[in-house]
Amino acid sequence: MEASFDITLQMVITVIAGISAQVLAAYLRLPSIVFLLLFGILLGSDGLGLLHPHLLGTGLEAIVALATAIILFEGGLNLDLRELGKVSVTLQLLVTLGTLITLLGGCLAAHWLGEFPWAIAFLYASIIVVTGPTVISPLLKQINVDRQVATLLEGEGVLIDPVGAILAFVVLDTILNGDSDPKIAVIGLFVRLSIGAAIGAVGGYIMSLIFKHANFLSFELKNLVVLAVLWGLFALAQTVRTESGIMTTVAAGAVFANSSVPEERLLRRFKGQLTILSVSVLFILLAADLSMKSVFALGWGSLLTVLVLMFVVRPINILCCTWNSGLSWRQKLFLSWVAPRGIVCASVASLFAISLTQHGINGGDAIKALVFLTIIMTVVCQGLTAGWIANLLQITSKQATGIVIVGCNPLSLLIARLFQQRGENVVMIDTDPKSCQAAEADKLRVIISSALDTGVLEDAGLDSVGTFLAMTNNGEVNFVLAERAAEEFNPPRVLAVFPRASQANSNSNKVSQAFISEFSIKTWNEYLDDGRVTLGKTTLNGDNFQNQQAYLEALIDSGEIVPILIERDNRLQIIPVTQEWEIGDRIIYLLHDPRPDLLKRLSDTKKYTRLAIENILEVEESTIPKLAQLSTNVRGESEVKT
Repeated sequence: MEASFDITLQMVITVIAGISAQVLAAYLRLPSIVFLLLFGILLGSDGLGLLHPHLLGTGLEAIVALATAIILFEGGLNLDLRELGKVSVTLQLLVTLGTLITLLGGCLAAHWLGEFPWAIAFLYASIIVVTGPTVISPLLKQINVDRQVATLLEGEGVLIDPVGAILAFVVLDTILNGDSDPKIAVIGLFVRLSIGAAIGAVGGYIMSLIFKHANFLSFELKNLVVLAVLWGLFALAQTVRTESGIMTTVAAGAVFANSSVPEERLLRRFKGQLTILSVSVLFILLAADLSMKSVFALGWGSLLTVLVLMFVVRPINILCCTWNSGLSWRQKLFLSWVAPRGIVCASVASLFAISLTQHGINGGDAIKALVFLTIIMTVVCQGLTAGWIANLLQITSKQATGIVIVGCNPLSLLIARLFQQRGENVVMIDTDPKSCQAAEADKLRVIISSALDTGVLEDAGLDSVGTFLAMTNNGEVNFVLAERAAEEFNPPRVLAVFPRASQANSNSNKVSQAFISEFSIKTWNEYLDDGRVTLGKTTLNGDNFQNQQAYLEALIDSGEIVPILIERDNRLQIIPVTQEWEIGDRIIYLLHDPRPDLLKRLSDTKKYTRLAIENILEVEESTIPKLAQLSTNVRGESEVKT
């Protein structure tokens, strides 16, 4: 009874410590692995002595295996094949050539600098070829790096994990059995990858069928069925060929995620929660089992080994794999800097230390200590500075381009064309096929469906664009759409045309009101249809900034103009109500012209999308007398209305 209670107490302390570390990391907006490692070490035998993972016995290996399956399956769920297709060549090189470069570089550094025997150095290098998706994914969400870089890092982390883990087990098997034939090792690697991928692909397809057709099951039960099938597939693959189960979990997640499963996001959330719990438990247990004396005993040579891995091997890896990728030097530099190691490294190293010790081979504790030193240094150095580096290099998603617009109407088409002219990706969504015809005529991508469906927003690529704009004729619907887009996809800029009452009844601070506070989209669409609008531009200059701003605000208050876009730092953006103007801003606006253009009205084809931006003299001449006269007229109109 006491033994079972001791194990129960160990797990309770582990879970409490792990979740506390996650909460603290979320509050301080820092990578959670930093606090997980810290808490684990503090609670372990070298700290307070509250956690003793060895009490779990072989159960620790079972926990590591099943939790790793969940973690890698969740990583597979996040693989978007469409996004990966855009960087497929680079990603293939990172997983193949990059693995080889890291393997050779890490091995040479560990042998020459760390003074490890060749066999142990090679084993260390095979363990640290992987990067950690459990570290990278939260880190990328926190700093919001641009989508192309994020896709590469996430894809590399997820795909290289099974490759690296299986490679490490093949190397370990070679060391333990004394078989140095490289052909056998390579064949063993590919056999395990192939068996794992085949079982995972079939299993992922079966999971998708369950989600699609087993309508008698609740979503909660479906999630648990998927979990049961996942562990079943993992066990099956391990039975067929040892260590092939790791590849099975990734393949199953990728196939499932790309099978157009309804309500897939519910599964993602469930698996995301399980992943957080799994990562928390594993890191606390593995860090608590780490002997800090063995880490300090490594010496300066091992420290230099990790530094070479970070500042020499990784940059060479990225340079070779992205040579003709089209990535900018800023993106390549960021990729070179970010390569934190995670839970797969830690779990594999811990298991290897046990195996080497059981077989009477020296170096088990040393290799575990060196792997954890690598994890600590890469996570702390790269994890804590990644956001600062991304901002310095200007590759955060705040600089992301492209726009998704809900509602095909004259004004939205005009805005779409202006973004299209700048070479930005534009996607329009509407339920009315007739309204979409004008957009299709302008060669805009159109999705004829409801934007209330998150799957439609996902198909539109909302997770990789800079702006979401909801501007149907129904303001309440616009606000709901914008809130959902912000909650589900969190693009950098979320705007909508809606009445003030919508914002007053919501706690959302992620949705901005577009254009001006009192904006009638129906009225301005009628103006555009009748040809009673001119598209103007003005640049705010330092000599007359205050007068220009005051004059424009007076024109806005009078209802004569509506600012729709702002160009700043060579970037085009939708103007929100709260926009603060600066010197050098280029404002693009609509000017109401009460004189209808007869040619536009008599033409069979709508011409509002063909409006050209021009400088309008009456707006540019913002003299003080004109400003005073306009202010008087606005006050007079207000008094008449009251």
